[in-house]
Amino acid sequence: MFPNSELASSNSKLFKGIALFTPGGDLVYCIDPEKRSRWHLQLCTALQEALQLTEPPHFLVPCYTATIDRWLDPQTQCIQTFAESSPLVLRHQALLNVLFGVDSLVWTALPCPEGVCDPPVVESYRQQFPQLWEEHDLVMRFDQAPARSLSGENSTLSWLPPDPPAEAALGYVLRLFVSGNSVATEKILKILHQILEQSLQQPYTLKVIDIQRHPEQAEANQITATPTLVKVWPHPLRRIVGDLSDTQKVLRILSGGNYLE
Repeated sequence: MFPNSELASSNSKLFKGIALFTPGGDLVYCIDPEKRSRWHLQLCTALQEALQLTEPPHFLVPCYTATIDRWLDPQTQCIQTFAESSPLVLRHQALLNVLFGVDSLVWTALPCPEGVCDPPVVESYRQQFPQLWEEHDLVMRFDQAPARSLSGENSTLSWLPPDPPAEAALGYVLRLFVSGNSVATEKILKILHQILEQSLQQPYTLKVIDIQRHPEQAEANQITATPTLVKVWPHPLRRIVGDLSDTQKVLRILSGGNYLE
């Protein structure tokens, strides 16, 4: 099959994109202008953190992946596009076109290795990774691009300031444990959002967990009171229990200070 082509107007249109789905329909993806090749494993790790899996779900590769590559043909000065998807996620190509900004692109079905993506083989992982068969309405972008979301419990909030420094790496991974969807919870979210937006100056991902709906997660993370903010990454793990309105204390703990309330 010949790649799609268009006249080049900006190098910003050149990138490699990779998407990783779950059997339940959740999605984590990246858009990388540098066209690095290690993203599959990083996306597995991102799903592990987002859905709190015991280990990265490597079995999803290549069964639940889609890849797009856009490059400039030096002879024609046209942008060439290859877009391939495993058969199990080809039905999501309209969503992929939106995420990668390629209107009405027809994706090619990529044959999977024999035996690897057979339904009985995939189903054998269900007991180990039951979260992957649930639908969490998760569409998460995993790279250095702005993304904002703050709505409802168990939401994922990501942010990156403009022109991030190269050493920003993957930024912070935070979990906020709250009790119920109340006025107090809403106030806590607004205070924390303001601190992270205005003062952290680092990329971060924040997952909000309601212990009334997910008591097992409170037990697994040894949560005895709410609100509790846990810094999962970078190490060492740190937590703040109770008042989150002290901006300087929150920032000291996030930056690695030895403060444990």
